[in-house]
Amino acid sequence: MLRATPRRWRCFAAVALQLCLMLPSLPAQAASALAAWALTENGTLQLRTSRNARLQAFFQDASDGRGTRVWIDFPGEIRFPRRLSGRGAVKEIRLGKPRPGATRLVVEFRPGVELDPSQLKLRGTAPDRWELKFTGLPTRGLDDLGEGDLSGRATAWQPPGRFAPSRTPVDPSGLPTVTRGRYTIVIDPGHGGPDPGAVGIDGLRETDVVLDVSMQVAALLRARGVDVLLTRTGDVDVDLPPRVSLANRSSATAFISIHANALSMRRQDVNGIETFFFSDPRSGRLAGYLQQQIMDVSPGTPNRGVRRGRFFVIRRTVMPAALVEMGFVTGAIDAPRLARADHRRRLALALATGILNYLRQEVR
Repeated sequence: MLRATPRRWRCFAAVALQLCLMLPSLPAQAASALAAWALTENGTLQLRTSRNARLQAFFQDASDGRGTRVWIDFPGEIRFPRRLSGRGAVKEIRLGKPRPGATRLVVEFRPGVELDPSQLKLRGTAPDRWELKFTGLPTRGLDDLGEGDLSGRATAWQPPGRFAPSRTPVDPSGLPTVTRGRYTIVIDPGHGGPDPGAVGIDGLRETDVVLDVSMQVAALLRARGVDVLLTRTGDVDVDLPPRVSLANRSSATAFISIHANALSMRRQDVNGIETFFFSDPRSGRLAGYLQQQIMDVSPGTPNRGVRRGRFFVIRRTVMPAALVEMGFVTGAIDAPRLARADHRRRLALALATGILNYLRQEVR
C-alpha cells in the first residue's frame, strides 16, 4: 500500500494488529521502542518492539552511487548510533536518531540489488513483533545478523583480536537440579559493540569475557531445564532500557547482569570479586549465592562482598536481580585468569550453580 511521497523515496504501510493502530505511540523522550532485531539468512527482517508501538517504513531507490535503502522509524531514542557491516547483498545496517525522540534502522543494499517496493510490507505479527520480507533479495552470502534477544537462544559469536572464546562444552552433570520448565532466567552480558566496557592487561576486553561466560551459563541452565533469555548473543550494543524491558516483559524469575571490573593500569594490585543488588532482600540473597560460588573458584583474590548498587539494570527490573563483577581486567591476579578459557568455564559453572541454588532454596 503506497501513497504519494517526495521524489525518489516512498513510505509503505506497516500492517499491524488492529490493537496497535488504536493506541498512541511512546512519549517523545522515551527509550527506543526497538528492543531487538535480526536480518535472517533468508532475507527477512524481524523486529521486537515495545507493545503497541507505531512504526513507519520507507523505501528509497539506488542513487548517487548508493544502493537501495529501506528504513524503519520507531518512537523513542537509542543511546548509541552505530553501523554494522552487512553480509551478501546487504552492504550495511545503521541505527541512529533522525530527530529527537525517534530511532531509525536503515538497511542499505549493495549497488545493483533491485527490489520492488510494491512487494515490501512491514507486518505486525503480535503486539510486540514485526516482520518484513525482502521479496526478490538474493540470499547467497546472507547470514543471520542482529541485536538483542528475539528467540532466547544463543547464536555463533566470533570475538575480534586475540581473545579465544571457550570451545570445550561445559559439563552440567554436577549441577543442582530444579523442576524443569518452571523458571525463566535473563542473563545480561554487559556492554558490547562500540562499548567494550573495561579494557585491561594485554588488551583484555570486558565485553568478550562476559559474553563468553554468559553464553556458557545459558547452556548450563538450559541443560537443567531452565528457560534462558540473553540480552545479547554477539558483540553488539544493546541499550540499557531494552535489556530491562526484555526481563520485565518475560516475567523472568531472576535477572543476572555479568561484568568484569577495572581500575587504572597503574593499580594492578587491585583485584577481587563483588556482587551488587539494589534493595530487594530477595535480590540480596541471589547476590549472596552468586558471590559465594564465584569466590569458591577464585582462590587468592579478595572477597569484595555483596553490596548495594544503583545500576540501571538492577534498579529497573521488577524481579530479583544481581550484577556480578567477576574480577578486574586490570588486576595482576584476576586478569590472567579471565583471559583463560578454563577459568571462564569455572566461572560459568559457579554462576550456574549459584542461580540453581537460589531457585532451589528461595523460589517456591
